[in-house]
Amino acid sequence: MPTARVDYIAPWWVVWLHRVPHRDLHLQPVNSTFSPYDESYQKSLLLLGLLAAVCLGLNLAFLATYLLCSCCCRRDHALQTKQSSARCATWTAAVAGLICCAAVGVGFYGNSETNDGVYQLIYSLDNANHTFSGVDELVSGNAQRIKVDLEEHLARLSEIFAAQSDYVQTLKVVQQTASTIVSQLAGLPVWSEVTVQLATLSQFTGYVEYYRWLSYLLLFVLDLVICLATCLALARRSKCLLASMLCCGVLTLLLSWASLAAATAAAVGASDFCMAPDAFILNNTQGQVNTEVARYYLYCSQSVSSPFQQTLTVFQRSLTAMQIQVAGLLQVALPLFPTAEKDLLGIQQLLNSSEGSLHQLTALLDCRGLHKDYLDALTGICYDGIEGLLFLGLFSILAVLAFSTMTCMGPRAWKHFTTRDRDYDDIDDSDPFNPQARRMAAHNPPRGQLHSFCSYSSGLGSQSSLQPPAQTISNAPVSEYMNQAMLFGGTPRYENVPLIGRVSPPPTYSPSMRATYMAVTDEHLRHYGSELPA
Repeated sequence: MPTARVDYIAPWWVVWLHRVPHRDLHLQPVNSTFSPYDESYQKSLLLLGLLAAVCLGLNLAFLATYLLCSCCCRRDHALQTKQSSARCATWTAAVAGLICCAAVGVGFYGNSETNDGVYQLIYSLDNANHTFSGVDELVSGNAQRIKVDLEEHLARLSEIFAAQSDYVQTLKVVQQTASTIVSQLAGLPVWSEVTVQLATLSQFTGYVEYYRWLSYLLLFVLDLVICLATCLALARRSKCLLASMLCCGVLTLLLSWASLAAATAAAVGASDFCMAPDAFILNNTQGQVNTEVARYYLYCSQSVSSPFQQTLTVFQRSLTAMQIQVAGLLQVALPLFPTAEKDLLGIQQLLNSSEGSLHQLTALLDCRGLHKDYLDALTGICYDGIEGLLFLGLFSILAVLAFSTMTCMGPRAWKHFTTRDRDYDDIDDSDPFNPQARRMAAHNPPRGQLHSFCSYSSGLGSQSSLQPPAQTISNAPVSEYMNQAMLFGGTPRYENVPLIGRVSPPPTYSPSMRATYMAVTDEHLRHYGSELPA
């Protein structure tokens, strides 16, 4: 006796999506009942995708207007304005990056949920297809054994028992019973056409789902790459990389709106089916499956009796009667006709095999197995599948928000890069503390070599007699040091000063330190002057 049906209850998001207004391209109301072969219903789902296209156009128009205003407007490049602009661009990029990461995380979850739901549907379709194929194989196998194998055994036994009319009459009863079984099996539905349709649907669904899952996965990777590359462009202040990523961001906007349109149309269509799946299946199987059989498998309740109960009962009783007849012949006729043993045992073995097939057929025709597959399919598509599509729609919205923010941030960051380059261009190249000048000096060392003042000392031993050699190569840091030396009251001195070529600037002296420095310098000059040869 079949158990009570576990009722299917549509989730709240299915009810919510089913209430979305359905209108055709002329904005006329359309029935929201799921009918994928109806042209008006197809146009109502197409209109949802067109709404996403309209939103895409508005988004691009807003971005174009913002970029045009940002490029045409001129602002005072004061220090506070530049600092606030740089801070705003940094925080905007950080927020956009966080939104992009959140969108990808939501998308991964939605893609996984949708994939799980679709593959649960495919698994249920394959199980149902296996059940129907098994029923057809058992029915055709039993009919073949009874019509061919049993007839052969009965024909040989009729020749053996030709002299005994009672035994021949028993064989005729067995043959009539076998004909009854064959006629009963012929009344069972043939599922060959249904199995072909289920196999085709399963393969097509798996094919579409694979490429849908792969497409979303590539979209997630593209979003992450563009987001990270944009952050890298801001960190490296690379205009070329920033411009390239902004163009890719516009492309990602197109893909995000397209994915939103596809997810919305698919979610609404699946919700329409999930609101009344039984009615849709009954309407589309009228010419293939008996309505009573379809209701038996769809509802599977105690109040609905099995349409195969009478056939299976007649099959069981007929097999029992045939087994009794054959057992009687084995007891009575076998001692008189030993040559009939082989055929009688063959018939007995055939009936036992048919009884085993009858039990398998009864189990396969029971509604509980197929109804469980039906509920699993509904759970996969109506719960996990549509829930995943909703998360994929949320991913598309977050991705649009993130890349729109990045696109709006682009001109501000570009102006900040230009301002910094202009500030660096204003620095004097002869400044010894200019980092760029120091890098050029490090890469291009002076060819001339400075000598200590001892190499140019004269016999007078006085500081005034020290004459610098003629220098043909100019060096900005050395000239600066010479100017500083003259400020302290001395003539330009040419010695290997440790500070020349170093990164740190020369020290600053107070008046007292300067007096001490001059006294020590004069004492050293007198000492070295007395040792110089005349």
